Amino acid sequence: MPLRQSGSSSGSGSAESPRYGAKVRALRRRESLNQVQLAEKLGISPSYLNLIENNRRPLPANLLIRLAQLFNVDVSSFATDEDTRLVADLTEAFADPMFEERDLTSVDVREMASASPVAARAVLSLYRAYQAARSSADDLSSRLTDGEEMAGVDRSHLPSEEVGDMVQRHSNHFPELEAAAEELAAKAKLTSDDLYTGLVRFVEKQLGIQVQIGRWGSERGVLRRYDPERKVLVLSELLPTRSRTFQLAHQIGLVAYGRTLDQIAQDPRLTTDESRALSKVSLANYFAGAVLMPYGAFIQAAKEERYDIDVLGRRFRVGFEQVCHRLTTLRRPGAEGVPFHMIRIDVAGNISKRFSASGIRFARFSGACPRWNVFAAFLTPGMIRIQVSRMPDGLMYFCLARTIQKDSGGYHSQHPVQAIGLGCQVQYAKEMVYSDGIDLTNPDTCIPVGVTCRLCERTDCEQRALPSIKVPLSVDTNVRGVSLYAPVGRWRSP
Repeated sequence: MPLRQSGSSSGSGSAESPRYGAKVRALRRRESLNQVQLAEKLGISPSYLNLIENNRRPLPANLLIRLAQLFNVDVSSFATDEDTRLVADLTEAFADPMFEERDLTSVDVREMASASPVAARAVLSLYRAYQAARSSADDLSSRLTDGEEMAGVDRSHLPSEEVGDMVQRHSNHFPELEAAAEELAAKAKLTSDDLYTGLVRFVEKQLGIQVQIGRWGSERGVLRRYDPERKVLVLSELLPTRSRTFQLAHQIGLVAYGRTLDQIAQDPRLTTDESRALSKVSLANYFAGAVLMPYGAFIQAAKEERYDIDVLGRRFRVGFEQVCHRLTTLRRPGAEGVPFHMIRIDVAGNISKRFSASGIRFARFSGACPRWNVFAAFLTPGMIRIQVSRMPDGLMYFCLARTIQKDSGGYHSQHPVQAIGLGCQVQYAKEMVYSDGIDLTNPDTCIPVGVTCRLCERTDCEQRALPSIKVPLSVDTNVRGVSLYAPVGRWRSP
């Protein structure tokens, strides 16, 4: 049966109301306290605490503040955004056809994520392992058919997925790296007009590193190489100036602020050495972006220029993707920018980068909705495409997309093309120059968009590739609609 929708669950309150029972229980167990001991510290009865932990009573604001003070945590750590992502990931996993015979409801999924988030994440890990095994089996079958040997690959813990989750948990904002970038700017006396030269001067005088420009013929395929023993950093001659500056700042982050990167990379949910190494690369990229686009100057320019990406790129001497990524990091308390989401895909639809501060959900285990304008961007390379979209939950988003081309290795090398999608909820769209002349109030102009076919109940979509788990499949062999999975009306005689 499809995953049924349900609005409430008996004994646990409204399905939409925030429930912090699992968080309170986890904090209590972290401090090795029993319910009687914690209740005494909070000034409430053990039975009342038991009801809160089992989501049978809401957590009042005064107790929320007292808990935050008692356990020395930020009140924002009780926010439900991560729980919402967990529910979305579980829902997508249970959309797999293997679960169709189970009578699961949407409340079942929410209850699982709320009552035991650790167990819910374990289920997701099992599902990823299942997907990896299925993929490996398909790959093995294909290779055996072709007479090739197959090397075993464990795909159950993809480093890119774990690092992406870590970035999402931090809301793609790392105050430690922002502070490190500002410290470097002060030490090196960096100016926007002399950034590359200033960084070279800093690494040579303060770090004892010699910077060299390498010939492509001798370092083919390498854009940056650092020899820690000889203290020599080689940057490829094929890198444009902005990319040389970025790679130089990246290496400074690894060398001068490696301890800060290591501390962040000790996230317990990074389960492998590969994940931790990849996280350091991602964090060093973040640091480099903060060096090239200092927080204060960048957010001021972004607001003054109404988030005009081309203007910002030229002012800070960076590329389109670098500006878009930096725009998603502007979450400093008291100095926030527009909460953006960002996605990067290739022509095959593979998602290589994703982050969401806008609330939009991206597919984790299946293909993304082809109606997103980020896919259409490949039809008009280099042009910005605008889209006002509406998700199945009714939320409207304002999105822009454009293709980018990576630095190439000369005439005989490939010129990979990808597309960047950047967007926000429609109420923020007026802050962006791209919304000028667009009617943002008319829902009829919105493009209906989903997360993935299995989770979208829109059955009248001509691009539907799979049936929805929310609508029972009904096929009439005598009638063909706009899609194989789209229901059609009954024929009436004239």
